[in-house]
This record gives sequence, structure tokens and C-alpha cells, in this order.
Amino acid sequence: MIKIAVRQIGPGRLTRGLESDGRVDWDAHRGLHPEPQMLESGRLIALAEAGKLCGRGGAGFPFARKLQAVVDSAARRRKRTVVVVNGTEGEPGSAKDKVLLCRTPHLILDGAALAATALGSREIVLGVTDEEAAASMELAIQERELDERARVVRLPERFITGESGALVRGINGRRPIPPGRKGHASTRGVDGLPTLLSNAETYAQLAVLAGLGPDAYGKVGIPEEPGTVLLTVTGSARFPAVVETPSGAPLAHLLDLCGSRAGEGVLVGGYHGAWLTGDIATRTQVSRVSLSEAGGTLGAGIVMPLGRGTCPIGEVARVARYMAAESAGQCGPCRLGLPDVAGALAALAGGQDAADALERLRKAARMVVGRGACAHPDGLSRFVLTAMDVFEADAAEHVEYGSCGRPVLGVLPAETEAQLQLEVDWSRCDGHGLCADILRGIVRMDEYNYPVIPGEPIPSMLESDARRAVAMCPGLALRLVQRVPKEARK
Repeated sequence: MIKIAVRQIGPGRLTRGLESDGRVDWDAHRGLHPEPQMLESGRLIALAEAGKLCGRGGAGFPFARKLQAVVDSAARRRKRTVVVVNGTEGEPGSAKDKVLLCRTPHLILDGAALAATALGSREIVLGVTDEEAAASMELAIQERELDERARVVRLPERFITGESGALVRGINGRRPIPPGRKGHASTRGVDGLPTLLSNAETYAQLAVLAGLGPDAYGKVGIPEEPGTVLLTVTGSARFPAVVETPSGAPLAHLLDLCGSRAGEGVLVGGYHGAWLTGDIATRTQVSRVSLSEAGGTLGAGIVMPLGRGTCPIGEVARVARYMAAESAGQCGPCRLGLPDVAGALAALAGGQDAADALERLRKAARMVVGRGACAHPDGLSRFVLTAMDVFEADAAEHVEYGSCGRPVLGVLPAETEAQLQLEVDWSRCDGHGLCADILRGIVRMDEYNYPVIPGEPIPSMLESDARRAVAMCPGLALRLVQRVPKEARK
């Protein structure tokens, strides 16, 4: 069972029955949640509009409009439809969807069945990456005897797997990376059919909305965003948890509940989100509007306070390296731009020609915006540039003194599955710089014209380039070695 606490501000809706650590099976679920009345498409669209239901996977797109788009596409093309539950949750700091998938799977299936019935869909597909989540959903399908109508597809656990185009490709049996051309699943999704694709929490919220009705659903939260919000609070929080809270609740209250203060900065929305100063965070409410006005985003429902004991520049640099490694590497901004961002941040964090590194960082982060095959470059750019604003004083210390004096504690999760690291035999290295040319953004040259080799593993997508750099090194000084596991370094 997923090991993270579940907390509530006010009565639980999505998290009802999760006070203990167990999974809610079919019989227990029906004792907690009434069976929702099945509706035809027009009435379900009207219900979603009345409840002002928006997607909970990151973009916050109105669910009624997404439903209508699938209805229109199916009618125009005279095709049947498919319902897809996005349960991939590739964000390292997020656990809210995994909690739903693993512990209250029938609430998700209630919402998916509502949508499938309204659209006349013959198939419900649940895309997941987590082994425990897959097992829980497969058991739920058996418990409900939905084997002929619903299926689980297990996909690789990577950050980009949850991007809608990547998810559709993965379900269709192709490599789960974003397609080069942007499209809409509502037009052409699974098997080329009009597809309703939303994340796991969205379907659970739909089930709650249908069970309560829009009036009762809107009795908590704020009028513009009725209902509750499911958030994952991690980072430096002493009591990390998945928290269900009414929209409009003070963010400071949420942090207090999880044993944290806003400190110098709080990341909201995850690694495609934005940083808020501690002062702004304490005056912000948990809602899309309030967070947006503060310069943040609700995004994937992630809140990560950063404690005062760790180096914020080093933390951001770790995440940037991870995010560059997690890209599909199929377009210029991801293949070249993100490694440049990560390399400049690593140099700034290490105090290596830090003034130039900061200038290169800002330029590279702005250059990738709006030019990628998906939103990955834009998301990382926002993460990095807002960090440089919030932690401006820390960046200045790195420029002036080479460090802010604090260690990098790894408060922000950024572990990679990459297995190979570069190693240099310095007795052979003559500083030719060919490795820096081949591995742009990964290896750079210092002021003495010698390569600066990263301590982190080489991103999987760049392993072939790394092997080429090793093979072409004029001094035969470079080699690839197996990474040392984190626990073995202690």
C-alpha cells in the first residue's frame, strides 16, 4: 500500500473512508458512495458545467468543454468513442492520484463509467505506470465484473509519459513520447477514435459531483471553484501528506497541517509549476485564481516548501538535470536547450564562472519557450526562471562567493534511473574540448580549458552521444562507468 499519510481539512469527499491505511473494496465503496445515476451526454455536460468541474491533471481545462468536443467529433466523424483515465502521475513529488488508484479505485471507475455511458463508449482504458496502482485497478475491474469493458495498460514510469499525446501513443502500442505534431485526443486518440482523456482525480471528482449534485457539491469551496482540491505536500514538510481541502483554504494552513512553514520559497504546481516567495505563499489561497494572481499555478496539485537548511540553487540544479534527462529528446529545445539550462544551473550552483553561468541560464531558459513538441520546455523554463527571482539573493551569493554556504540536502525528489556516469583519467586529459562539443550542456570547459564532468548520471537519451565522446577522445582519457547507487555512497 502506498506509504503516505492522507489528511483532510473539513469532511473528506474523495478521501472518505481513507482514515485507515487499507484499500476500499467494492462492497465498502458502495457503503461510502452512492451509485451515481447514469446520464446521457447532454445532461452530463450540463452537470459538469453546473459544478464548474475542471481537469485536475495540470492544465485545468473545463471538463464540460472536453466532453462536448468528444461528442461533436464522434458525430462529425461517425465514430465510436473511448474513455481514458490518465493515472501515470510522472511528477516525482506527486502522490494524490496514486492514493486514489491504490486505495479508492472504485471512485475513479464510477466517474469513468459515467463518462463512458454518456458517450456510448465501449471501452475504458486506464493508463498507469505504478505496479501497485495497476494491480489495484485490475482488481477493481474484476470486482465490478467490467473485464469486457475496461482494461489497464502499464506504461514506463517517466515524467513525460503522462503528456496526453505520449499516453495515447503508449496505449496504441507505440513509444510513449509526445508526438511531433500537436493534436487533440478528442479528435483522434486511442485507435484513432475520439477519446475523452482526463486524469484520475478528475473522474473521481465527476463521481462525487454526480453523487451530490451541483448544489451540495458547491457548499464547500469558493463559488468560482466549488468543491475540494486534492494536493500532495512534500518538500521540507515534516509530515508529508496527500491533503483534501476545500478550494479557497489558506495555503499557510495547509503548510501548518503538514509541519512546515513557507520559509524562503514554496514550489506550487510541481516541476512545471512556479516558485512563490514565503511571504506571498502565506497570503495565497488554494485555488487556480489565487495562485495565478500570486504568480504561481495549481498545476498538478503539488506543494513543496523548501526549508532554510538546504541550498535552493543546488536543489533547483538537481531538478533541472533530472528534467533534462526526462525529456523525449526529439526536438531542439529538449535535446539542446534543456541540457544548456541544466549545465548553466550546475555551474551556478558550483560557483564555476557563476556570473556568466547565470546570464547563460536566463538566456537558455527563455529561448526554449514556445518551441517544443510539448509543454515540457515551457514548464522547466517557468520552474527555473521563477526560482531565480525568488532565490535572487542566494544566486547573488553564488556569483559573489561561489556558494551560499549551505549543503544540498536533496529536499526536492530528482532521482533518475540513468545508470552510466562519465569518468576522466586526468593524467591523459589534454583539454581538447571535444567531449564538451559532443555533450553540449552536460560537459563544459573551465577557465583553464579543461572539461568539467558532471557527478550525475548521463541521461539515457544521451548515452549514445556519451559513447561517441568516449570513442573520439584524442587522449583516451574519457570513459563511462556504472553509477554508484546513492545508498552506497554513504
